[in-house]
Amino acid sequence: MELGLKGKRALVMGASKGLGRSVADALAREGAHLVISGRTQATLDVAAAELRALGAASANGIPADVVDNAAMDRLADGAVAAMGGVDILILNHGGPPPGTALEMDEALLAPWFQRIVAAPIHITKRLLPAMRAQKFGRIINVGSTGMQQPIPNLVLSNTLRAAVLGYLKTLSAEVAGDGVTVNVVAPGAIRTDRSLETAASLGAKTGKSIDEVIAERSKTIPAQRYGTADEYGPLVAFLCGVPAAYITGEIMRADGGMVRGF
Repeated sequence: MELGLKGKRALVMGASKGLGRSVADALAREGAHLVISGRTQATLDVAAAELRALGAASANGIPADVVDNAAMDRLADGAVAAMGGVDILILNHGGPPPGTALEMDEALLAPWFQRIVAAPIHITKRLLPAMRAQKFGRIINVGSTGMQQPIPNLVLSNTLRAAVLGYLKTLSAEVAGDGVTVNVVAPGAIRTDRSLETAASLGAKTGKSIDEVIAERSKTIPAQRYGTADEYGPLVAFLCGVPAAYITGEIMRADGGMVRGF
């Protein structure tokens, strides 16, 4: 299938590894221009070279953390300067520490609200006017199945991702007429550093090893296994493409059937 992404300009946040990198890989194979963000320039430089080798029209890394809106401004400006504009925005960031609702530390709410809710909203608003003016744009959030079915021991993620979901769903209806789509692609149990961290935290509470936690959780997934990052990025790439122009305001899941509702 021809996705029409050759020459499109994509900013992929948190793309030095994990799910963000999977998205960047998929877009590179389609011939898109890429700016990727992460915490360290050296890591980004290595990733950018690998993305160019995969077929990216260009690839550059800009270090940025989602700790404040000023960092998001620098990232947005840097991406526009590097590519001449941004057609595709992939919102992605690290997740908050694990924990239950009963033990949640309220002092963590404000800093993680900034990372998960405020920063993505801020950079979206910075880049959206140009997308609307050109009558094409794709905004995709690397979400979580916890947005629909809360995940045990991830109360901060469940709480704050629900907030950004409300914003994105509202936004999707406001910009659909301008050719801009807004979607969430929610991973389930995908084997990444983040999922291993979560398994380790749960294992510490139950006296089980990471492998034992993963094996037990896999039994609750209809696919009977964790997914891989390479099974996530291509779905995002499809939603970025021209054939997906009529899909907006949706949550697409890559979860092996883990979420029981539609």
